[in-house]
Amino acid sequence: MFVAHDWRDDRIEELERQVAERDRTIAELMARVAELLRRVADLEEKQRKSSRNSSKSPSSDTPAQAAERRKKAAQITKVPSGQRKPGGQPGHERFTRPVVPRAEVDRHQDCVPKQCEACHARLDGHDPDPRLHQVWHLPEVRPVVEQFALHALTCPGCRHVTRAHLPDGVPTGAFGPTVVATVTVLMGLCRLGKRTVQEVLSNMFGLDMSLGAVVGCQDIGSTAIAAPVEEAKAFVRKASVKHSDETSWPEGPKRAKVWLWTVVTATVVVFAIQRQRSAEAAKTLLGKLGGVLVSDRYSSYSFWRLWMRQVCWAHLIRDFVSIAERGGESARIGDALLGEARRLFVWWHRVRDGTLSRHDFRVYAHTMQKRVRALLEEGRECADSKTAKTCAQMLRVFPAMWLFVERAGIDPTNNAAEQVLRHAVLWRKICGGTHSELGSRFVERILTVVATLRKQERNIFEFVREACEAHFSGDQAPSLLPVTEVTQRLARAA
Repeated sequence: MFVAHDWRDDRIEELERQVAERDRTIAELMARVAELLRRVADLEEKQRKSSRNSSKSPSSDTPAQAAERRKKAAQITKVPSGQRKPGGQPGHERFTRPVVPRAEVDRHQDCVPKQCEACHARLDGHDPDPRLHQVWHLPEVRPVVEQFALHALTCPGCRHVTRAHLPDGVPTGAFGPTVVATVTVLMGLCRLGKRTVQEVLSNMFGLDMSLGAVVGCQDIGSTAIAAPVEEAKAFVRKASVKHSDETSWPEGPKRAKVWLWTVVTATVVVFAIQRQRSAEAAKTLLGKLGGVLVSDRYSSYSFWRLWMRQVCWAHLIRDFVSIAERGGESARIGDALLGEARRLFVWWHRVRDGTLSRHDFRVYAHTMQKRVRALLEEGRECADSKTAKTCAQMLRVFPAMWLFVERAGIDPTNNAAEQVLRHAVLWRKICGGTHSELGSRFVERILTVVATLRKQERNIFEFVREACEAHFSGDQAPSLLPVTEVTQRLARAA
């Protein structure tokens, strides 16, 4: 039996095909919109990055970001934004120049009034306690040229000509230890380039040098301080508390990225430029697992025992800010974490000032740990993948967030390492890195010398000059270790 085909069936099939095709198109478009929204969110987050919510330096902030940073800082310090006066802040220790004793004054002049300012009458007499006004001057410095005449005499017997040698300790080159030390300090302490060093020596000291001679003095200075730096590296490996951080450093003709590491203790600071930013590089500088390590959450430090490690809270707070700025559920979690961090530092400052006992601080902090852990566990389950990843990473190092609560003498931040890196970062911006490994060795050595001597409040130029003198004479270089450590070593050796 023949059944006629209904045209309506064809129409239904056509409509179903169109609906299915549109559903596929809508799904593709929705996926595309979701991808674009994710990219927009990533770009907006990158645009929001500043020194408040990332590892970027404050100098990289835009004017708006800098104003926001000052506003947030004012909320913590209770000083309204824009009302902080320039210069020394309340509590800043005033510097007053001490009066030089009369015996050490080079020129003295008595200023005696001849007549009264009021009635112009003649004045006689003597003031036993005049007000002293001292003016300091720098003398004109000119190079001291030392000449050695190396005579040659002929032996009457074998007719061999013998020429005299330079006395011990006299450089074979044209420049002595004071010149080498000056070049070294101008480059390493003042962050001057080689051509600028040329100009300074010529204009201030009347000493003309070629660029090659400046580089030669740099190499000699680097060699002179090498032994004290190696001694300092061995010292920090055994330190009971050490801070560590790292930053990139360009090296070579193509400015390949290497890494400048630092380890900071209470009295000694060391720097090292290494090829990698890895756990092996960290182990080379930090040595065996000993003492407390304060650092950020970077994975290169994950080999250190968590119960002997303090994670930097300044970095944690930046991550909390970043979480809070993502909006939605992340904002609630981030704001709550920031509130806990602010409360924690209020307590910490009171402990440091002596207005809160460490016992009470521990009690308060133990309760806070439960709240922070709960918030991080919520964040780990958050729909925002970045927030979930960050919170999961924090939970993995959670015990290392609280060591400073339990042990005195541990700082909750890694500011000690970041502060000494600042000098190196400014130098990197000026010079653009180093051309060779020899240049990198000079950088890490002179940075070690400068940072260590600053901590010990020792004269940097005098140390480098003594090291250069010891290099030329073949004697032992001075030590970068604190005086007590050097004394103890000499006693043990005796």
